[in-house]
Amino acid sequence: MNQLSLTLLGKQKLKWARSELRPLEKDEILIQTIAGAISIGAELPQYNESDVTDPDPVYPKETGYESFGRILKTGQAVKGLKAGDHVLSFYGHKDFAIVNADKVVKVPESIDYTHALLNTLSCDAGKGVLKLQPQPSDRVIVTGAGVMGLLTIHFLKNYTKVKQVDVLEPDEHRRILAKEFGAVNVYSRENEISQDGYDFGLECSASSKAFKLLLRSLKVSGEICILSDGNKDLFYLDENFFNKELKLIGSSDGWDYQEHSKWFFKESESAEYLTKLFDYKIRHHELIDCFADISMLKINPLKVLVTYDS
Repeated sequence: MNQLSLTLLGKQKLKWARSELRPLEKDEILIQTIAGAISIGAELPQYNESDVTDPDPVYPKETGYESFGRILKTGQAVKGLKAGDHVLSFYGHKDFAIVNADKVVKVPESIDYTHALLNTLSCDAGKGVLKLQPQPSDRVIVTGAGVMGLLTIHFLKNYTKVKQVDVLEPDEHRRILAKEFGAVNVYSRENEISQDGYDFGLECSASSKAFKLLLRSLKVSGEICILSDGNKDLFYLDENFFNKELKLIGSSDGWDYQEHSKWFFKESESAEYLTKLFDYKIRHHELIDCFADISMLKINPLKVLVTYDS
C-alpha cells in the first residue's frame, strides 16, 4: 500500500511524497486518515523558516501532528482496538499511517472528528493549568485567545472551575470567542489590565509584549506557565520577575492524552462552541495552497480542518 505524506523541503516548499508502507509489527495498527488539522502556531513558523527555536533547520521535515482516522488492520498483539475503530494519533499530514497501538486515543462513535481532533491541544493546555493548580477562587489571566488560549479558558472554567478568568487579546473576533468560552473580562489593550492583580498567568500568545504584561500583572509570588510554542518572540525577564519573586513554569505536550480524552469527549458534547475553533475547512489536496495563503495573509484562520478521502 502506498502512503502520501506532505513534506517540507525548504522555506515555503511543500511537496506530497509517495512511499510504500512497510508491513505491520505485532504491536502496530494501520490507520486510514479521515481528518486532520493545521496547527498554525506550531506549523507556520516552520513553513516560513521563522521559528526562533530552530535557526538552522534541517530538511526534509514531516508536517502536522493532529490526525483522526479509521483502523484498517491491527497487529497480532494489539488488544482493545480492532478494524473499524476510530482513533486519534500524531502522524500529521498523511493519508495512511502505521503507528504503535499504545500511542493512539480511541474515539467513541458518538464523537465527531471536529471535537475529537481538539483533544490533543486541550490536553496540552490542561497540563499547563494543572502545573499551576489554581483554585476556584484564584484570579487568572490568559494572554492570547488563539486556539491554545481558548482551550486553556475552557479547561480553567470547566475542569478546575476557576471563576475569574480574564484574557488579553487584540483581535476583536477572538475576544468575542473568549467571552463565549467563559472569560469574565476580555481586554484589547495592556493598559486596561490592573497591575499586581492576578495569582496566575498563562502565556498563549507567543508575544514578548504579552509576556512582559504577565510579569507586571501578577501578584507577589505569582506563577506563570508558558503554553505558547516560543517560536515567534524571545522572552526576557524584567524587574517584575525578580522584585515580586515570581515563578515561571514551562509546559510541553499533554499530561495523558488517553486519560484526558475521557473528560474532554464527555465535556465536548455540551460545549458546541468548541467547533467554532475550526473556522476554515479544506480537502487534503488543498494543503499546499492553504499554507501559502496563510503565509501571505490572504486568510487568517484560527484553525484549519483538513478532510481526506475515506
